[in-house]
Amino acid sequence: MSKDIRIKRGLSLRLEGEADKELVKAQRSKTYAIKPPDFHTVVPKMVVKEGAKLLAGDEIFYSKYTEQIRFTTPVSGVLKEIKRGDKRRILEIIIEADPEDSYRDFGKLDASKADAKDVKERILESGCGAFIYQRPYAIVADPKDTPKAIFISAVSTAPLAADKGFIIKDKLEAFQEGINALKKLTPGKVHLSVDETSAQYLQNIQGVELHHVKGAHPAGNVGVQIHKIDPINRGERVWTVGVEDVAIMGNVFLTGEYRAERTIALAGSEAKNRKYYQTLIGANVSDLIGEAPSDVRIISGDVLTGTKLSNNQYIGFLDNEVTLIPEGDNYRMFGWLPFTYNNIHSNSKTSLSWMFPKRKFTPTTNLNGEERALVVTGEMEEVLPMDIYPMQLVKACMAGDIEKMENLGIYEVAPEDFALVEYVNTSKVEIQEVIRLGLDLMITEVG
Repeated sequence: MSKDIRIKRGLSLRLEGEADKELVKAQRSKTYAIKPPDFHTVVPKMVVKEGAKLLAGDEIFYSKYTEQIRFTTPVSGVLKEIKRGDKRRILEIIIEADPEDSYRDFGKLDASKADAKDVKERILESGCGAFIYQRPYAIVADPKDTPKAIFISAVSTAPLAADKGFIIKDKLEAFQEGINALKKLTPGKVHLSVDETSAQYLQNIQGVELHHVKGAHPAGNVGVQIHKIDPINRGERVWTVGVEDVAIMGNVFLTGEYRAERTIALAGSEAKNRKYYQTLIGANVSDLIGEAPSDVRIISGDVLTGTKLSNNQYIGFLDNEVTLIPEGDNYRMFGWLPFTYNNIHSNSKTSLSWMFPKRKFTPTTNLNGEERALVVTGEMEEVLPMDIYPMQLVKACMAGDIEKMENLGIYEVAPEDFALVEYVNTSKVEIQEVIRLGLDLMITEVG
C-alpha cells in the first residue's frame, strides 16, 4: 500500500532546455575517470599502479579509514594516469578503455536467498558500496553500521532534472534484484518514493514501502522525504541509494558482472541534441557535447547543485545529468532597479516573472549582486519544506556552535537541501558550502 506525501513549500524553476525523451547510445570514450573528490571524506589508497591492466570491476583504490569501502573501474583497459593536486591529493584516476569491455566475474548470487553477510560482501567487493550514502552527513555509508531504513527517491523535481522513470523503465528486473539485496542490509523498511512518471514503472516493485510524492522542488530530494517519513535522531543512521545505482547493484547479482551503465540527460538552453544518452560512469563530457565554447558553462548535475566542468573533463560519479547554460559574464545597466529586466526569474517581485508562472526562463551564471550583510525574514523558510529553522541553522554552522546545530536539525540535512535556500537568499551567501562545513565539523567532533 502506498502513502502520499504532499510538499506545499518549495519552488519549481521552469527553465529552457529540457531533454527529449529519446534514448541513444553515446560514443564510447577513449578514457574514463574515477574522481576521489566525488566521495566526500574518502581518502583513497591505491591498490594498482599506472600501466596496470584492468578488467571492468577490478578494484583500483579503497578508503584509507574504512578499508571495506572499495572502488572499482567502470571499464576494462589500462590505468593511464593518476592526476594529483596539492599535497599529492589524488584528483582523477584515468583509465584508457579497451574497444570492448571485459568483466571480472564475481559469480551470480540470488540476493533473495543469500544471507545478509554474503550480500554485503558482494556489494562491497564489486564497488557498489560507493553508491550507498548515509544520513546524517551525506557521505559514503560505513559498512559496519546497520541503518534503521533505506531510502530511494525516483522523484525528479530539480531544474531540468533527468526523468528517473524514463531512466529505469528498461531495467526493472535488475532494479528488483537490487531491492532484494538492499532488504538484507537493514532490519527496517526500504522506502521507495515515486512521482507520476516513475510510478507507472515502479508501482509493482516488491519488498518496498511505496510513497507517492507531489509538490515543488525540493520534494524530490531524499532528505525531504526522510524528514517526512522517518526523521533521523542523534545516533541513528539511514542509507540512501540512487535509482539507477540500485539497478547496477542488482545486475551484479544477476550476471556476476559490474556493468557501470549511466544514463545521462543532456539539458540546458545551450545544449545541442538534447536527449538521454546511454554511457558509462566516468565518461568524458566532450563525447556527449563536443567542444563547448568559452561562453558556455558545463555543469555535471543540475544548475543548483552541480559541479563546473571544462572541456575534456569527466562526468561526476553519481550524476545523471549534464547541463549547459550561458556564462554570466555580462552586466546589466541599472539592474538593481525593479522591473528593469523581466526576462530573468526572481523569487521576489523585483521582476515581473511572478506574473508568468508558466513561462520558461534562460538562466546564466550571474549572481545578480555581491555578498551582502542583509537577511530577509521568512525568505529561507518559504522554500525549505522541513520543520527546522534554516536561517538559525546556517548561523549556527557559521559560528561552529555544535550544540545549537544539533538542536536545530543538522543531522537531517545535506547541502542539496539548501540549494533553493541559496538561490533565493538575498545575502548571496554560499549556503551549501556553509552546511557542508557544518556537517564536516559534526563528523570531526561527534562522529
